Amino acid sequence: LDPFMLRDQFFELWNQNDLPMLHLAAIQGFSKLSEPLEALLTILESCPGKQKGRNHTLGYHILMEFQTWIKEHPQVKLSSFSEDKAVDLQRRALGLLSDTSPTFRDSLINIYLLKSLDPSILCLYIVKLQALNCYKEAITLSIKFGLQTELNTMEMLVPVILQDKLPLAESFVKGHSELERQLVLLLDSWCHPDFSVEDIRKQFPHLSLSRHYTAQIQPKMLTRHVLRLMEKFKIDQRLCPNALHKRRLDSLRYLMFKTFGEKTMTEENWTDHVQYVVADDLLLQVHLVQMLVKYCSLQKASQWSLRYNIPKDQLPLGVWEAQQSLPPDLQQICLNDITQEKWVPPQSHWQKFYQVPLTKDKVHFVDRPETFHECQSIVLKEGGIVGVDMEWQPTFGCVSTQTVALIQLAVLDQVFLLDLCARGFCQQSDLAGFIRALFSNRNILKLGYSMTGDLKCLSATWPELSEEPLRMEGMLDLLRVHQKIQCQKVNRVQNGPREVLVGEDSAEKGLSLLVQQVLGKPLDKTEQMSNWEKRPLRISQIRYAVADAYCLLDVYSALSSNPASFGLPADLRSITSSQSEMSKGKKQKEKQAKKTAQALGNEVTCQLGVLLNSQGCQNR
Repeated sequence: LDPFMLRDQFFELWNQNDLPMLHLAAIQGFSKLSEPLEALLTILESCPGKQKGRNHTLGYHILMEFQTWIKEHPQVKLSSFSEDKAVDLQRRALGLLSDTSPTFRDSLINIYLLKSLDPSILCLYIVKLQALNCYKEAITLSIKFGLQTELNTMEMLVPVILQDKLPLAESFVKGHSELERQLVLLLDSWCHPDFSVEDIRKQFPHLSLSRHYTAQIQPKMLTRHVLRLMEKFKIDQRLCPNALHKRRLDSLRYLMFKTFGEKTMTEENWTDHVQYVVADDLLLQVHLVQMLVKYCSLQKASQWSLRYNIPKDQLPLGVWEAQQSLPPDLQQICLNDITQEKWVPPQSHWQKFYQVPLTKDKVHFVDRPETFHECQSIVLKEGGIVGVDMEWQPTFGCVSTQTVALIQLAVLDQVFLLDLCARGFCQQSDLAGFIRALFSNRNILKLGYSMTGDLKCLSATWPELSEEPLRMEGMLDLLRVHQKIQCQKVNRVQNGPREVLVGEDSAEKGLSLLVQQVLGKPLDKTEQMSNWEKRPLRISQIRYAVADAYCLLDVYSALSSNPASFGLPADLRSITSSQSEMSKGKKQKEKQAKKTAQALGNEVTCQLGVLLNSQGCQNR
């Protein structure tokens, strides 16, 4: 059978939209061809159009039919041709790979054994695709053929990144440590303050850059990607100075806003965090002094400039003069003496915030084997209730995974503070086992509030908890209870239910809001963003840590004693499962509503059609 006659038959059936007959013609026609592999290419080369979306082309249907047919005819194979002829057919098949359907490409690659082609031929085809601006197809095929190390990495990566296809670039470098490093370093170079898109234009003069593409190079977004990929590919932070500088500068601005704008951060916390963020980066130190001149005072700016010994020629206007006029006792930054702090807060604090009903001797620091064993014996008692909370050092995004610094375990009348920053204590062999035993014991009720972040940091602290994840038993997340309370509250005020954000339209948020709603006063969150790795901890930090865990017991006790007044079921532990049932029910209702809407829409369409037809008849 002449391949062109078979092609014309396919065209005719395709135009008639007769797919069953097309299938029959393909099965019969392929068997009548003298050289099916060569004839298939002749037919496909004359099929118009590329695959778009889900609408398959004629070429796609023919290839799928051929793939089914060849399975029944194993004697039809490329090895029956001479080497030169086989390579010629492979080159022709290669030219058809620009079709956007992955199934189409994979079928051609398998049928014509394209992975066996000389890599130089494949690379030449990839370069040709790039010259045609088919960057996505080029990088997809290079991954498919395993050509990553054979091609110019920058030529492959830059166009797809600019087309907002960074995941493709990640797939290209994955598994090749040197390429992974090159990708991260490329993105980091674009985070430099002096970077300009014109640099790319000069480096890639053939690359056509539209406004849309260049808009993808946003320093904030790039910094986020660099930090994410640094962790993913385990790249040394020191290789990415630009992204880290950008993130630290943004963190410094945030700290200035919290302290001198909102005025919600204490002087001690601000000082700790500023030293962590600025570190030994001279540019950031200069930025800090400039910001202090703008948002605080010349005196404060001059004190910090002396602390970092910033050169005179880099100081803002007036700072040098302020330095000279500072008396000796003000030339150093002085903080409050933590030894002067008292466990019992002032009366104003009692009136405004929730207070833990414990004396200082009921708070136990656990940092030695002796205190640890005592903690275990009390916390792991069967039938007990334990309030669980954790604290870690805020890193403001400079480090993606944080480790726990302090674990608070509250039981009736006492609180244990597990100090994971104490020398050697975190490495104690049975500490991770104790955490696993606590969380997996269904006979001990653990109370928490939004534990997702805590559990993530736990896994970062002890990798073994990540390798073999914690089995959570007997856990009650009071966030779920809080959401239930908020829903009931809205239902009483409004006619119908709606999704409620915990803390919506309130000065208090999260756990502090729940404590206020249930116990009458909110938590004091001043120390929430403090340096939890610095020792010794301030009394105000210890008070905060104790309150965050112990309030869970008080909230649970108040809710359990009178659940109906908060619109809760008698068994608070049932709320988590009932919430998931409500979610399932909601999805089913939405699905049913969608079906009903479609049915109503069809009914309206039919009625409209009848109406139009009747009007047409009347007009005639």
